[in-house]
Formats: sequence, structure tokens, C-alpha cells
Amino acid sequence: MRSCWRVTGLLVSLSSLALAVPLMAQTAAPVTAAPLSVEGIFGSKAVRTEYVRSSRWGKDGESYLALEDAPKGGQDIVRYAIADGQRQVVVAAADLVPPGASAPLGIDNYEWSPDNRWLLIQTNGKRFRRTNALSDYWLYDTTTKRLHKIGGDAAPSTLLYATISPDNSRVAYVRGNNIYAEPIAGGPATALTKDGDDYVVNGLADWVYEEEFSVHRAFEWSPDSKRIAFLRFDTKGVGTFDMIKNTGGQYSQVIPLQYPKAGTTNSAVTTGVIDLADGATRWFKLAGDPRQNYVPQISWAGGPDALFIQQSNRLQNTYNVLLGDPATGAVKPIMVERDAAWVEANVAPEWLNGGRAFTWLSERDGWRHLYTIDRATGRATLRTPGKFDVVELLNVDEKAGYAWFIASPDNPTQRYLYRTTLSGTPKVERLTPANQPGTHSYDIAPGEHWALHTVSRFDAPPVTDMLDMTRQQSLRTLAANAPLAKVLTDTGLPATEFFRVDIGGGTQLDGWLIKPPHFDPAKRYPILYFVYGEPWGQTVADRWAGAQGLWHRMLAQKGYLVASLDPRGTATPRGHDWRKVIYRQVGILASADYAAGVKAMLATRPYIDPDRIGIWGWSGGGAMTQNALFRYPELYKTGIAVAGPTDMKLYDTIYQERYMGLPQDNADGYKNGSPITFAERLKGNLLLIHGTLDDNVHYQNQDQLVDRLIHFNKPFTMMAYPDRSHGIYEGENTSIHLYSLMTRYLETNLPPGGR
Repeated sequence: MRSCWRVTGLLVSLSSLALAVPLMAQTAAPVTAAPLSVEGIFGSKAVRTEYVRSSRWGKDGESYLALEDAPKGGQDIVRYAIADGQRQVVVAAADLVPPGASAPLGIDNYEWSPDNRWLLIQTNGKRFRRTNALSDYWLYDTTTKRLHKIGGDAAPSTLLYATISPDNSRVAYVRGNNIYAEPIAGGPATALTKDGDDYVVNGLADWVYEEEFSVHRAFEWSPDSKRIAFLRFDTKGVGTFDMIKNTGGQYSQVIPLQYPKAGTTNSAVTTGVIDLADGATRWFKLAGDPRQNYVPQISWAGGPDALFIQQSNRLQNTYNVLLGDPATGAVKPIMVERDAAWVEANVAPEWLNGGRAFTWLSERDGWRHLYTIDRATGRATLRTPGKFDVVELLNVDEKAGYAWFIASPDNPTQRYLYRTTLSGTPKVERLTPANQPGTHSYDIAPGEHWALHTVSRFDAPPVTDMLDMTRQQSLRTLAANAPLAKVLTDTGLPATEFFRVDIGGGTQLDGWLIKPPHFDPAKRYPILYFVYGEPWGQTVADRWAGAQGLWHRMLAQKGYLVASLDPRGTATPRGHDWRKVIYRQVGILASADYAAGVKAMLATRPYIDPDRIGIWGWSGGGAMTQNALFRYPELYKTGIAVAGPTDMKLYDTIYQERYMGLPQDNADGYKNGSPITFAERLKGNLLLIHGTLDDNVHYQNQDQLVDRLIHFNKPFTMMAYPDRSHGIYEGENTSIHLYSLMTRYLETNLPPGGR
């Protein structure tokens, strides 16, 4: 759900499934439009989105390193001077051929040692949950040009999250659910924990922490390299969900997954620190039952003498911010963050004033703002005053005196760069020029002179350039996406309309609408709503929507209106009350807002055919689609629900309890927010789609809803994608098959065209 990407110097082609939305020139539709097709969008001949390939800024802030495919195989690591583009090969692919091998290592990822002597290469990655984290790691010595593998006798692709110590002396990693460290120059590894097994996990998050808190590597070197802080997960008692793989051979394979469902037992999570000198582990004395509290984030507190710990209660409405003493295990409270609904975990803070203060994002005044917190007293100083939300904190430079962040005070569908002062009276200023609407993202170089800048809009693909931050002017374009822009121009579609719809009570919902080519307002057209509607996502955003957005345009070419609305509770920068009004009524309030929005559009837009209203969504949007058809059967005629949770009690503890409370304390909310409760009301056409190896929203959800619909003798259609995950993308032609299926279903059950 959450992702990030870094600066790069090589343009490559990649199918774009979930990028941000850009805006094209709003020209008149051409007389003849080039028709889009599922194969043309998802197939091998699709026009791919150009993007900038992962790299690293140079420490001087005036250069960057990029991966580039080498002529004879493998990848070169190349340094580019930003100002003039001068190119230098730093590590050649030819230098990365292991002893006895004939080809260089493929680089999945890499890390430089702080002294830039050693290059740690991640390669041969195998799937672990959401990423190819199970890997081999090799060290390349740039001084001697020697290459050696770490991990000793470890089987191929069994190491996770290797990282170099700050003093350049060791590499630490997870193997077999234990943390290891070994000398960077070579030598035997030392097991720093020894109790890792099928149930005890050290330095590595369990499934639900990874999914909901974005914790992957759960250990951190101290700044002086003398200690490693880590999380230990005791998963005994967590319910095991057995998935079944059926396509691998003569017999099925059971894949067990420890997955805590709402209201059930969590892992017991404890926080420890290992002393590298003697190998001893000391445990921090955190209050409360470790199964009834969470530790979403740990990091060193600006130095080696204290660990910064965020501890949350199970309801996630109270966060204790603590400092842990690695010498004694004692913890000292700094502050408490509370909310009547829920509190979001912060990423590791930036430390200021010699470690005496740190950055913190909080909604305590009704908006998500940046504060600086005094380490000794917990006193908070507001740095971004105003009625707007800080979407993301990008950079903090105490020497320069500024913090840079993303916000959009006047239009929650867009994103812009701002900065604020770190001392004195706060001075907030917008840096993105006023004549550049859309969604902007920035990867800022050290020194804040340069940034990798990407801008997109709903009707225009992303353009990435090297930005001179001092003048807010582009130095050079790195990815223009001109071929993709031409595809959009050739669709013959009018510009997408962004609007607000009034649903009464002072509430207005943001929306967008794609109209067919040669749209005639005197006719009536079918409309398909794309929905999500849960607290984690936003669908109405002025940014490029990738291949899925092209599919929506394909439907518009066929004669559909395609629209989306963001109900209350969605993750838009419209303030605390907007987002958190949904607390304890997920699925209830949003589905009512959708229905009110659809009715308001029917009342004001006579070209919408009330007898041809469709709705579709994925994951939370799949659940919202089911809720819409079941709760408002007189409104929606056709729905497609992909990978949707049908019963909230079947989803995980951290997500579901954050927004709904415990099922034991909110039984009515869980019941009334779950689509399965209202399955007997179905009247329209419903297509259910699910991957049978979905480790996120288990296939169990579809089976239980199907069983319920059969009980009520309700006709429906379903498709199970064998051994596909939540994204339903694995295997040849899967995306083509999926979107072809949905297209046919709509054409059959929601006939296109104006009448």
C-alpha cells in the first residue's frame, strides 16, 4: 500500500499500474480517435510509462549514481554530474563476476558503506510476501576489486535485509529468523540471536506489521556500531490461515500464514538491544501486555545513547513516545499523542538542536501539521500553522533552517511543494510555481540545490526532470512520456472534468468524470463509478492513473461515462474531521455518501441514465461495491467487486481495529459495515473476482459471500484466479484476461452508448 522510489538516471520502460494522475492540454477532440484495447493497454505491445530508474544522490548533492544496463550483460553503476551531465562509470558490470561464474551479478538493489569503499549488492531475489526480499548478498571491495558472498553456507536466496554498520566494519542481516553479523572484509558470521524458529522471529516483522505499519527490516545499527536494536515477534497463539496452491503439481500444497484477524491474538512484540562486544541482549521495559500493544517504529535518538520508541495501545488511539536507555533497558516518556479515533505512526524523526529536539506530525489541532518536540519536556512547537494538512515531510535541513513538505491547501486532489522555517516565527511558503497545477513529487538532493521532480495530471502522463530548486526551473527532462501522451491525445476524449457534488448537510464530495467522445448532453449514457472509500485510499486525485486509467478511457470510448467520488473518511487532505468521521462506521457512512453523491449527480446531470448505473472497485473498493449493490439495490444495476473483504472480522487486527475498534466492543459496527450482512438484498448484476492465493484479503471472503448468496438463491457471477495474490497479476496474460472479463461483463450487463 505504501511505496516510495528514489532518484535515477536511466530511462526504462515499465507498465504503469498505479502511478499518479497528470493533465493533458485541453484541446478539441480529433475527428477520428484511435480505439484503446485491453491488449493495447496491458499486452506486450503496450506503450510503457517511462520513469527514472532507482539510484542514489552523491553526498556532495551535485551528482547522482545510476544503474545502467551494460552492453555485455549486468549493470554498470554510473555517476552523473548534475550540472553538465558528465558521466563516469564507478563500478563496471565486468567487475561483478563472482569467482567461477561467467556472468556478472544482477543488481536488485545496492548499498554503499559510509566510507564508499564497500558495495553491498542484493541479487537473486525471491518472493517474500510483497517483495523479492529473500536474496543473496555480495560485497565488492572497490580498493582491491575483490568480490565475496556473505552468509557463509546459507542456501541461495535465504538472507533478508542486509545492511552495513556505520563504522564500515560489519554487515548485519536476518537468516532463519535470527539476526547475524559478520566482518565486512570476510570471516565467519556470528548469530546475535539464537531463538528464531517457526514461531519466534527476530529483526524481521510479522505479516501484519509489514502490511499495516510498513515494517520490513526490524533492526537498526546504533550510530557508533556498538549495538543493534531490534524487534522480536513471538507469533505463538496467532491464528494460522492455510492457503492452498493448486497449480504446482499432482497434489495441492498447503501454505500456512500466521495472520491475526480482527479481535484475535496478536504476536507478542518485544524491543531489545544487542551489545556487539559481548553478544548480550537487553530488553526495554515497555509497559503493558506485548500482545495488546504495538511498537510501530524504533530508531536511534540522534545518537547511540538512547532509542526512540513509538508504542501504541491496541486501539491505536494512544501513542506513547519514549526514550529507551540501551545500557539499562529503562524507558523514559517524552510525550503522549491521543485521538478520539486513531493516531497514525510517524516515520523515524529528524533530530535537531544537537539531538535535543525532533520532528513530529500530529493532527492535534484538527489538521496534520509539522511540530518540533523538545526532547526533555515534550513541549510541541507548531511549524506549519494554517488550515491545511501536511501530506508528507520530505527534507529537514537545520543548517539551512528549513523543512520541505508536500501539501495542497486549496485543492485536495493535487500536491505541491512547500517549505517552512525551523526557528522563530513560522513562515510557510509554496515553492511549486502557481502556474503548474497537478500532482508533484520531489526527491531532494543533499544541500537542496537539486531535486528529481515528477509532475502529472489526470489527463497527462508523468514528466520527470532534474529541477534547480534555487530557481524552481528545470535543468533537463529525464522522462517526457511523449509516446504515452500521444496515446491519450489519440483517444479523442474530452478533458476529464473535476467537480464537487453537494450531498447536503454542508458536505461536498470531490469527483471526476470522463465523458465519451462526441458527447451529446441530450442523450442518456450509462455511468460506471470507480470506488475505494476506506481510510487508506483516495481515488479522486489529479494525477496519472496508469494502465487502469487507460482502461477507464477505453470504456469511455465505448460509450460509458466513467466517474469517481471520494466520500468522507478517505485519505484526502481535508482535515482531521473529514478523515476520522468514519471511525467505527467503515462501510456504513461511505456507502451512504456514495449513494447520496450518485443521486445528486442524477438530479443535476440529466445525461446520466438512471437505469444503467454501475460500480466497481478493488480491495476496499471491492467491499464498497458489494455494500453499494446490497444496501442500495434500487440505485446500482451492475457491480464488479475485485478482491473485496466481505466480512470485517476476516481482515487483520491492525487495520480493522484501527478504524472500527475491537469487534467485541463494536459488534453492531462490524456487522453493519460488512457487505455479507446485506447479501439477501441483491437485485442487480454482480461479478465477484478473487485470487485464490490472496494473502491479504483471503479467498475465504469470496467463498463465504458466495455461500451466503446461494443460501438466498441470488444469481451472480464469479471468477477465481488460481494461485494469484491480491494484485491478481502473476502468470502470463493474467491482466489481459482480468480486464477483458470485466469489459465483457459491463458490455453485457450495462450496455454502452447514448440513447
